[in-house]
Amino acid sequence: MPIINDNWLAPSRDDVFGPMPAPKRPASFDLYGPVHKGLRLALCGLLTRLGAQDWTEAASTAALLDAMRGQLEISAAHLRHEEEHIHRLLDTRLPEGAVRPRHQHEAHDAAFADLALMIETIAAAPGAERPPLGRRLYLRFSTFVAEDFEHMAEEEQAVQPMLQALLSDAEMRAIEAGILAAIPPARAQDFLRLMLPAMSPPERAALVAGARANAPDDTAVAMIEGSAMVSLAPADWHDLQMRLALAA
Repeated sequence: MPIINDNWLAPSRDDVFGPMPAPKRPASFDLYGPVHKGLRLALCGLLTRLGAQDWTEAASTAALLDAMRGQLEISAAHLRHEEEHIHRLLDTRLPEGAVRPRHQHEAHDAAFADLALMIETIAAAPGAERPPLGRRLYLRFSTFVAEDFEHMAEEEQAVQPMLQALLSDAEMRAIEAGILAAIPPARAQDFLRLMLPAMSPPERAALVAGARANAPDDTAVAMIEGSAMVSLAPADWHDLQMRLALAA
């Protein structure tokens, strides 16, 4: 029987950034977890679809390629949010700053370029030529997903505790507020539709309740609730409504 150990885990914050002081707040103040859950769910879904795709079928291939384009845009936008609001701050607080996360993001950008080229190559290819191209896309995307999952786990296990050690509550909330304010409404809907189905029922209710409380107007509230309604299974939508009613 093989020996199970934890060497597979992403490196700790000490491995990545050196010894750090203890966090100033509980780990439940989570900048990364909710959006990473959504990204993981979406990436797994696309990887499954790529593996099952009949590349000779034109309509479903076109729909899948459109979904791939959309997800690459969302994933790239997520990286830009982290770079603008987290990496810049790390650069001002630590000797090595955000060197390691930045290098990982650069590798992701190279993967995005590879995948975009492969997507457009398949889109332009005759049906008989698409199956081998589709398999190449599937394998390249599987490599990207593996690398992205490792990167996200490192951010949650190393960068998040390090931020908790470096920053005050007000600074952490300012980062979160800055990221949210920088996302256009249409893109915010995209993120909510990824995140909400991936969250546990209590997490989902807390996120929607908080978003409602901080929404600037009724239009924003309608957007939040609409994103929940269209992205959740009927049972999950009903559960969310019940939890929000009880919390009101």
